[in-house]
Amino acid sequence: MIRSCSKVLFPFCAMLTAAGYHEAAFGQTNVLTWHNDNARTGQNVSETILTPARVNPKTFGRLLNVLVDGKVDAQPLYVTGLSMPNRGGHNVVFAATEHDSVYAFDANSGSVFWHVSLLKTGEMTSDSRNCGQVVPEIGITSTPVIDLAAGSHGTIYVVAMSKDSRGNYYQRLHALDITTGAEEFGGPVTINASYPGSGENSSNGRVIFDPKQYKDRAALLLLNGVVYTSWGSHCDIDPYTGWIIGYDRLSLRQTSVFNFAPNGREGALWNSGAGPAADSHGNIFAAVANGTFDTALNGKGFPKAGDYGNAFVKLTVQNGELNATDYWTMYNSDSESGNDIDLGSGGIMLLPDETDARGTIRHLAVGAGKDWNLYMVDRDNMGRYDATRDGTIYQQLTGALPGGIFSSPAYFDHHVYFGPVSGALQAFSIADAKLEPASATIHAFPYPGVTPSVSASGSSNGILWAVENTNPAVLHAYDVIDLRTEFYNSGQAPSGRDHFGAGDKFIAPTIANGQLFVGTTNSVVVFGLLPVRPLPNGEYTITGQLSTLVLDGPDASSGTQIVESTPNGGANQKWAFVANGSGYYTIRNASSGLYLGDPGGSKTNGAKLEQLTAAHSDAQLWWLTASGSGYVIHNRASGLVIDDSGFSLKPGTGMQLWTASGNSNQAWLIY
Repeated sequence: MIRSCSKVLFPFCAMLTAAGYHEAAFGQTNVLTWHNDNARTGQNVSETILTPARVNPKTFGRLLNVLVDGKVDAQPLYVTGLSMPNRGGHNVVFAATEHDSVYAFDANSGSVFWHVSLLKTGEMTSDSRNCGQVVPEIGITSTPVIDLAAGSHGTIYVVAMSKDSRGNYYQRLHALDITTGAEEFGGPVTINASYPGSGENSSNGRVIFDPKQYKDRAALLLLNGVVYTSWGSHCDIDPYTGWIIGYDRLSLRQTSVFNFAPNGREGALWNSGAGPAADSHGNIFAAVANGTFDTALNGKGFPKAGDYGNAFVKLTVQNGELNATDYWTMYNSDSESGNDIDLGSGGIMLLPDETDARGTIRHLAVGAGKDWNLYMVDRDNMGRYDATRDGTIYQQLTGALPGGIFSSPAYFDHHVYFGPVSGALQAFSIADAKLEPASATIHAFPYPGVTPSVSASGSSNGILWAVENTNPAVLHAYDVIDLRTEFYNSGQAPSGRDHFGAGDKFIAPTIANGQLFVGTTNSVVVFGLLPVRPLPNGEYTITGQLSTLVLDGPDASSGTQIVESTPNGGANQKWAFVANGSGYYTIRNASSGLYLGDPGGSKTNGAKLEQLTAAHSDAQLWWLTASGSGYVIHNRASGLVIDDSGFSLKPGTGMQLWTASGNSNQAWLIY
């Protein structure tokens, strides 16, 4: 999530906030939805720990491998400083599996807080439905979404598929308390729907949603209090059409239904796992797969039969119902659909405001599919349909993505990034509200290409992350400006140190608070800065793993309590560690020259952590033990450890000493 908005980023931040984008406390990051925000940009611009200087095989690598009970096809989600029952505050990762399970685990230690199965008594996960796309079982395929304001503690919404012993199939929407995994709001609800039309699987003038014919592949969307589910087929096995079905986030009451081919066939949403995007005005944007497009248009240029196969479609809630309010498709849409060369294999991404060469502010979106072309549409005037040519689209880069797209783009600082099948990961710069090629990786990515993610601190220290679908899978980190520069890949470390098993297609990495999380075929792998043991003498920053704030000597006075602050690179936030040869360190502030100490070595929980004049005593000696990628810092005299008071995430909070508890507010990155 975006920590704060610079003047450059402010208009985009406003759009994301209005579109359901949730900001964490200052200095921290939440990832509550697929690809970080409802614009689906895949960027976290509040990352201060992972920088190009630190992401290399010597200092960065695999830390943990948290095993789960099935494939993790959904992107892991992340909540900072979540208060867990009787456990205090923790940074928590949420993972969903194809075995119909949801896990919540500690981001720093891998300890599982809770694990629930969403299977009802007597049920099992779905079989593969004679389709090799999701095997060997279908359970939770789409990325869930989290609403921190729903319920007593926050809620994670999950769609799970199952079947019973009689061969009946079910799709259900679950709402789980994020601290316990307990069902909320009377859930789950079974997903049923119908829509006016005479298309496939219709009866008496209504198209019927048949749960066995669908999987919820596209990520969930939370917008204006409604959780939207989107539905794709199993290997184009008829009969099916395309659906978006919305549910109230608190009552789980069905609020809206839209069908993309109600008088035709197909036209589903799957998008290689991407969710529909949404803007600050409540408009939803979807990339629809192959299916019926009705070329007979009404007087406003819309399909008379309401069939929108193989198109970018804009939906708006009007009088309580979802309606198509704009769209674009290519002149040869039917031909492309007939040959399975459609737009629905990729996700659509909304861009921040861009100004064109005439000074006009443009509201744009980008997307691509299987036909090798890159498309950019004007969200205010998408272009609709021109039977003779593609002259109505805002911009088309023909053949720009050889191999086609089975992935989704990312955005950062006037650049977009696409990873086509068997091709290089490509960057396109935006100038005068137009795209042009900028750089590309030397390395080519096999099927299905790659969905990248971005980490940065504001507009600096940008890194483009990508997971290669090979065996073993490979995590790559590139310079966002020049993709020819690779900072790291997980195959570089000796003896397979950073290998993490076979790849899982369509996965997007999650980056938050100095760590990166990747779903695999049986686990979630955690990457981060590697702890150095023993710690060499030198000058370091001490960063809270919970808060991502740094220890700060606020003045030059002996006896001053140490606080945690937003990183600024100042000498008051640097600490010189010097080993005494017996396993202990003195820790001296680089600005004041004073030493960290336990005043009096009192062994009293809650004693202030202070900076003190050198006393050459045990109260100013410290020893380190490992905690994930960081350390717990123990005082020799009292045995107490440095503790973030009250699990605070607020700059200026005074630090204290406390009995070691194993909680994340006592874990510190030293780098």
